[in-house]
Amino acid sequence: MGRHRKQSPATVRRGSVIALTGLVPAGFVACAAASDLDSDQAAVQQIPDDQDALAAKPADSVEFVAHAMAEQRSVAPPIVKTVALSADREKADLPAGALGVPGVAIAAYQNAERTLDAENPTCNMPWNLLAGIGRVESTHAFGGKADVDGNPLSPVYGPVLDGSLAGNNVIHDSDDGALDGLGGYDRAVGPMQFLPETWKRYAADGNGDGIADPQNLYDAALTAGKYLCDGGLNMSDLAQQSRAILRYNNSMAYVANVMAWANSYGTGVAPKPAQLPRI
Repeated sequence: MGRHRKQSPATVRRGSVIALTGLVPAGFVACAAASDLDSDQAAVQQIPDDQDALAAKPADSVEFVAHAMAEQRSVAPPIVKTVALSADREKADLPAGALGVPGVAIAAYQNAERTLDAENPTCNMPWNLLAGIGRVESTHAFGGKADVDGNPLSPVYGPVLDGSLAGNNVIHDSDDGALDGLGGYDRAVGPMQFLPETWKRYAADGNGDGIADPQNLYDAALTAGKYLCDGGLNMSDLAQQSRAILRYNNSMAYVANVMAWANSYGTGVAPKPAQLPRI
């Protein structure tokens, strides 16, 4: 996701690829795993107390809690794939928002905000931040060229990451072409521009059809939100927000562009050229 580029302290040049990197240090993963283990052990030790507490509650309350727990356990992860669709679909006819954001894109971003608010309220993800990412990555699926269900009328792909573009990493095939339709090398996929490997890790079903399709605006917006929130980051803190955006593209110019557009979509005031440094 974002533009895959070799890290450099020098000024970032254009011609970079929009692709997702997933920059998670190994030490962080190890610490998280240990923390999860400690939490699980603590939870196991508390089971008898929880059971005693449930036994003291009225039968209808116990039944409600048990039903809720059963529902949580029964939720299956979405199927990760790109859905083949007919070419004769019509563009969604939804009113555009501030600064011309396509209506279908706004619907997807706001749906992701609501879902994340319920699932991860401490992240404080605003829809306009997702819109900032969508603007920089694909201009909201090329100006909202998507059907009413959020599926682009034509698949959205980034350049092939085979080293032919200066400043970009070489990413060898990780999905046998299942998501990016390409063998040998990977390329970013969909309106929020995920690399196949990262999509498989964070894939979310934003429209409730049981499928996590990187081409679908609803799925892509929710997955982008999950990716930005990962690690307990809080988007209401600008430092943490910047850190999250850098996961998309390790470039402060990129961060500046995303934040400028996000602020503009929130206020309705177009960004000034000085706020949009060249990426």
